[in-house]
Amino acid sequence: QVQLVESGGGLVQPGGSLRLSCAASGSIFARYAMGWYRQVPEKQREWVAGITSGGSTNYADSVKGRFTISRDNAKNTVYLQMNSLKPEDTALYYCKAALNNNAYWGQGTQVTVSS
Repeated sequence: QVQLVESGGGLVQPGGSLRLSCAASGSIFARYAMGWYRQVPEKQREWVAGITSGGSTNYADSVKGRFTISRDNAKNTVYLQMNSLKPEDTALYYCKAALNNNAYWGQGTQVTVSS
């Protein structure tokens, strides 16, 4: 069992930056593939970025070049650095941990991009 707690969301102006954090419980964090997803009301949750246990990263086209996912295994934490934010990035952002056939989700942190 893994518990995930996201933080770092908030209100930011267009063009601004935020860094989201996802802190995980458990001693085998380094083995998990981690991902960030986002969801707006009445729409399906969409994948944003992922990082493997080996550190390989991948991004949705909509955020490529603006967002950076990283992990610190010593701190059991995964990050999402978000730059050049746009109003369409407004969403509830979730962290996901996956290993074998198990997947765990956090409760989400709200990001609102508005002037």
